[in-house]
Amino acid sequence: MQRYWIVPTLAALLSPCWRLCFLGDSALIEAGEAEPMLEGLRTVIYPVADLARAKTWYSTVLGQDPYFDEPFYVGYTVGGFELGLDPNGTAASATGGGPVAYWGVPDISAAYRRLHELGAGECVPVQDVGGGIRTAVVTDPFGNAVGLIENPHFRVEDVR
Repeated sequence: MQRYWIVPTLAALLSPCWRLCFLGDSALIEAGEAEPMLEGLRTVIYPVADLARAKTWYSTVLGQDPYFDEPFYVGYTVGGFELGLDPNGTAASATGGGPVAYWGVPDISAAYRRLHELGAGECVPVQDVGGGIRTAVVTDPFGNAVGLIENPHFRVEDVR
């Protein structure tokens, strides 16, 4: 059996094939036996300074009204996932690095063009990243990075 020494924080993020055995300040993990800590994407929340304007923009982009609409949070259902707007958050990912959620689109060139028509800014143009997968990143009018992905390998059946 292979054994690896890692710190507990990293051990907690590993896939279902790892079992944790804590030994002092480190963890010994064995391949093949643990439960996953992360099950998959559920929600992406974008900070916005002007909630009314953001709600109008995202309703246009998504072609729907929010299912949850309160002064402290607006939420949309997008392909089974949640896109939220938080008027109390701080945008950091568009210019300062950080995570970017990629939203699936059937035609990335058309989606990229349409988002620009609606006021999105360019961040990373459409690019082929291999295997028929194409990605791009735009900035919404509120400074958030919004990733787009056209992935012919994505299977909705795999979403849990």
